[in-house]
Amino acid sequence: MFWIIIGFIAGFICVGGFIPQILKGYQTKKLNDLSYFLVFFMGFGMFLWILYGFHTNTSPVIFTNIIGVTCCIILIIMKFIYSKK
Repeated sequence: MFWIIIGFIAGFICVGGFIPQILKGYQTKKLNDLSYFLVFFMGFGMFLWILYGFHTNTSPVIFTNIIGVTCCIILIIMKFIYSKK
């Protein structure tokens, strides 16, 4: 149980790095310096971690990476919308 808690804490710390970027992008409506490639590759890597988590039945890996992929999708959508303006 201890390592599951550590896994969730580690996952939330890593995923938490996306929150300031999402908030700043929402406030400024600018994500010009955000790379589509970075967000795409991070999201794809996290998707692969989700598959690995299902294979190994590791709930912290599955749950936190689902949140991470969701954050990547949000950033890609925001960048697309705000770049059109």
